Amino acid sequence: MVTFRKQYVVSRPVYSDDSFDEDYQKIYRQHKTSLDHLKAYLTCDSKRAKNAVLSFLPIIGWMRIYRVREWLLGDVVSGISTGMVAIMQGLAFSLLASLPPSYGLFTAFFPMLTYFFLGTSRHISVGSFPVLSLMVGAVVTRLVPEVGQPANITGFDGLTQDQQRVLVASSVTFLMGIFQLAMGVLQVGFIVRYLSDTLVSGFTTAAAVHILVSQLKFVLGLTVPGINGPLALIYTLEKVFVQITSTNICDLVMSIVIMVVVFIVKELNDRYKARLPVPIPIEVIMTVIACGVSYGFNFETRYDVEVVGKMVSGYESPIAPNIEVFQESAVEAFPIAIVGFAVAFSVAKVYSIKHDYTIDGNQELIAFGVSNMFGASFKSFAASTALSRTALQESSGGKTQIAGLISAMMAMIVTVALGFLLEPLPMSVLGALVIVNLKGMLMQFREIPYLWRRDIPECVVWVGTCLGAILLGLDIGLAVGLGLELLTVVFRTQFPRCSVLVNISGTNLYKDRKDYLDIFEPNGVKIFRIPSPIFFANIEFFRDKLVEAVGFNPLRVLRKRHKALRKIKKLLRKQDGDISEKGMRELFPMNVEDSDRPSDLTDLPIRVNWNAELPANISVPRVDLHSLILDFSAVSFLDISAMKGLKTALKEFVRVEVDVYIVSCDAYILEKLHSCLFFDEEILTSMFFPTLHDAVLHVLEKHQEDKGGRVIKDTKL
Repeated sequence: MVTFRKQYVVSRPVYSDDSFDEDYQKIYRQHKTSLDHLKAYLTCDSKRAKNAVLSFLPIIGWMRIYRVREWLLGDVVSGISTGMVAIMQGLAFSLLASLPPSYGLFTAFFPMLTYFFLGTSRHISVGSFPVLSLMVGAVVTRLVPEVGQPANITGFDGLTQDQQRVLVASSVTFLMGIFQLAMGVLQVGFIVRYLSDTLVSGFTTAAAVHILVSQLKFVLGLTVPGINGPLALIYTLEKVFVQITSTNICDLVMSIVIMVVVFIVKELNDRYKARLPVPIPIEVIMTVIACGVSYGFNFETRYDVEVVGKMVSGYESPIAPNIEVFQESAVEAFPIAIVGFAVAFSVAKVYSIKHDYTIDGNQELIAFGVSNMFGASFKSFAASTALSRTALQESSGGKTQIAGLISAMMAMIVTVALGFLLEPLPMSVLGALVIVNLKGMLMQFREIPYLWRRDIPECVVWVGTCLGAILLGLDIGLAVGLGLELLTVVFRTQFPRCSVLVNISGTNLYKDRKDYLDIFEPNGVKIFRIPSPIFFANIEFFRDKLVEAVGFNPLRVLRKRHKALRKIKKLLRKQDGDISEKGMRELFPMNVEDSDRPSDLTDLPIRVNWNAELPANISVPRVDLHSLILDFSAVSFLDISAMKGLKTALKEFVRVEVDVYIVSCDAYILEKLHSCLFFDEEILTSMFFPTLHDAVLHVLEKHQEDKGGRVIKDTKL
């Protein structure tokens, strides 16, 4: 394939930074102080007040453009379809939170009411999410274990075990909402950026494994107490296998049938989604069938099957969170808040890009914070979103959160009027529905070989996060993942891939010497590139790589020259004529003090050419380099420690008569160098050049390296 290439020719002088500033006047901007930013933030006018209201109540923005004829029918159909799934998932995920199933319906209703007004996403389905439910359940079972005494909390007095658990779950959710609201008010929505896709993938996969193991007791019909802490999953599996001979066959058969049928229908939904107006609500269908069969054949009495039992009819009065639970669960509530927001924001971002509208991370934090606090007051547990529900809401025609509001109304109808119909539903059916919905998260294991081939540090983050969360628990596992992720960032910046650049013949382009054949590398010139910030942790690595690239240690050469000078002075005092004329030149006086400074030649009537022939008993490393060019185009910042190390390294080269140049240095770094008194009689501003090609042309002109053949100096920029 022939690619058409346009040509360009620019004729201009060779510039250093100093000469460029002489020809072109620079505008020196006055940077705003923190006080200026604070004043601007606190200043208010009518326009800003209007924007603030629209930002805090996004519903005003999309309701003004709502197309009733085009969007309403789709929102209604989508809301009904999503509502049925949200009801089933709410019932099922309440088991993960170690709560009675009816409280899952509260989570499908209350949080959506406030998110409808405050949320910026028009497509996510707000409600229960299995990972959050499991994290809340870990706190619930720790404070209110199935076997043994609950934690010593005053608010537990006079409450049944279920009521105690509801109080713990709602208090943890309220605290989670406080954290989210506080982060939104403080405008720290950027914190979610520290949770990379790799980390979230490994974490959710580990959560899926925890969920799978936690549902085995329902699928098998066993009595297994909840276990918390490191290695809880291993201990849970041990208790399951110890009781495996007591498996309830009816529960097991029902669960297998449910999982097989739901799995097959979901696969058909995915395969024929283009032809189906609405995905087949197989979870709802199987739940209705299971309820009917269980009621008709009296599974609870005849086969000793555990059923949902008494459903809460209607809504209970709001309750206040328990402060003692806050104190006991603050460590767990913060990661729950982070994970809940990270999942919701990442899903919302996908659909906002698809449908071309913007979402505000800080406003999303406020929306979820208020929603969780409001829902917790009415005994719901942690709310976020689930990808499967959101995908259903969007694919079935949902355009705005009116679909979400209708789905919440569906949950309300079931809670108020139809809840009794779900009382004969076997718990094993809910467990089976939870497990079959884990397919997407468990399939993330396939990312391991891909990451191993493409990016080993990312693979380490994935595996480390997953194993940490599986073995140590989700909260500690998330901290392990964050630690590994930060270590990979440190590793990449502390040990960057430095390279020696050469000119691509006939161009003004410079590439890694190892990657190309048709190259031109001027004699005595070395171009070194570091592709990362330079700071206290990698300045020594930078200096080591620089010495490796040039092929000699300038400090060692300087010390060798000092020793050689002492010998030369002795020879001259003895009037010994062993020094050849090639090794002498006209005196070039320099005043220095110690062995790490430039050579003291003040007592010599000659100048030594260190690359020429010297007396037999004098040995000095040969330095064929006359110019070193440092490419700083990828250096984004320089701290004080690195600045000192860089200055020392540059002086070492200058003192062995190697000219040093720095190219493409960021303007803010240059300002910092000036403010920190980086320049002196040895380190000059004339060392800085705007482009790499400018520096190379300057070096070649200075040293007159053009000797026929390929001439880089005359290259047109």
